Amino acid sequence: METTSISKEALEFLKKLSANNNRDWFQEHKSEFKGHEKEVKEFYLTLMEQMSLHDELDKFKMFRIYRDVRFSKDKTPYKTHYAGSFSRAGKALRGGYYARIKPGETFIAVGFWDPNKEDLLRIRKELETNADEFRKVIGAKKLRTIWGDLTGDELKTAPKGFDKEHPDIDLIRKKQFIFVRNFTDKEVISSNFISKVDDSFKAIRPYFDLMSEILTTNLNGESLLR
Repeated sequence: METTSISKEALEFLKKLSANNNRDWFQEHKSEFKGHEKEVKEFYLTLMEQMSLHDELDKFKMFRIYRDVRFSKDKTPYKTHYAGSFSRAGKALRGGYYARIKPGETFIAVGFWDPNKEDLLRIRKELETNADEFRKVIGAKKLRTIWGDLTGDELKTAPKGFDKEHPDIDLIRKKQFIFVRNFTDKEVISSNFISKVDDSFKAIRPYFDLMSEILTTNLNGESLLR
């Protein structure tokens, strides 16, 4: 049976884990965690089926609950959220989807988290040449109503080789190109949560289409795909 919602119990478990983030407690409650993890994974896979009706997806990844504490001051061994990502298929389709479920801090995100230096330069060169279409897409009413403003890390000044007085420097100095939407716990456990997430992902398509076009062509509009 398809799982189309997140249970209140799955959120409550994360609250308990947050208050008892140690190996002894987790081992004692591991079977309970496995049950919730299975439920959440089924939710993600059902979501992927719905997303596949309007986009081509390559794979889904559900992140492990175990934290890598080797280089962190925070030595608590477990994450206190469930998280998964969806990759678009093929070289022509760019961008990715992410969904994190955490009591009081659930959000979904889309876009470009860590573009490689070649992609980042290509995006910046496009914006330097003409950012009108980019601004039109990210400023569209439907996209803004659902996702709000473009966000992500950015430089304090212009990247090397770019004019700090350029009229679109606010976009050019970005290092990430991300949209984020937050949800309340009440929304997360509601029966229409999966539809809200899917509709949100569907609404970002014009942005992905534009960025895919930019990242698969040169500044002359010639395809880079082979």
